[in-house]
Amino acid sequence: QVQLVESGGGLVQTGGSLRLSCAASGMIFSLHAMGWYRQAPGKQRELVASITSGGSTNYADSVKGRFTISRDNAKKTVYLHIDSLKPTDTAVYYCATVVLIGSDTRPNSWGQGTQVTVSS
Repeated sequence: QVQLVESGGGLVQTGGSLRLSCAASGMIFSLHAMGWYRQAPGKQRELVASITSGGSTNYADSVKGRFTISRDNAKKTVYLHIDSLKPTDTAVYYCATVVLIGSDTRPNSWGQGTQVTVSS
């Protein structure tokens, strides 16, 4: 079955950078669109970035210019690089396989999440 394992989270200071990784197994990775979501305490899970099987990317307005999603099909890994971290970026970050239907992005399989905490 599909398994997604996130890593790279941690405690960072405001203005710092992180690169999150999500290693996939149990699937033909190169054929799948992937997404990164986050869930802050007391808030709903939100999509922050997605990447198609062909490498086209899309971002939530709130993270454009600071977040970069990328993929390495040979390593079956999707990445999320985050620059200029803010305390409001504090959340659990999840990767997911996604299905792109028109303008809608629907998650399918989830990883367990990795905690990102930004100190002020």
